[in-house]
Amino acid sequence: MNLLKEPITDQNIIQKLIPQRAPIVMVDSLLYFEESKVVSGLTIPEDNMFVQNGFLTEPGLIEHIAQTVALYTGYHFYINNSPAPEGYIGAIKGVTITKLPKVNMQIETEVEILQEVMGVTLVQGTTKLNGEVIVTAQMKTVLKN
Repeated sequence: MNLLKEPITDQNIIQKLIPQRAPIVMVDSLLYFEESKVVSGLTIPEDNMFVQNGFLTEPGLIEHIAQTVALYTGYHFYINNSPAPEGYIGAIKGVTITKLPKVNMQIETEVEILQEVMGVTLVQGTTKLNGEVIVTAQMKTVLKN
């Protein structure tokens, strides 16, 4: 059940939900949120540090998934009136990237929370471009103490 009344696209609010700051912000919308799932969006800007030759690179796609996890965690804290915590990627496995999106295209990433234990979150991420799955990956993130 979606716990968001409507998508969040206001960049001032997005900045409160994630610890990342320009030039490394890789999410620009929170589209869906529930206890075990979140969906984020990103319209790829031309000046994004992960863009090369007009395409978002593989590291940019991985960072987008990681920031979707941060968005999930940050929104949890936000609805409880607490600041977004910092964290880092602990492990990545099973990455499949079939296509790189072009500048100005919008990607959407769904992250399903598989397990959360003592600040460690294991997720399955799926990134889509125009409804087509272009990235899948499992990721483990760890909250900073």
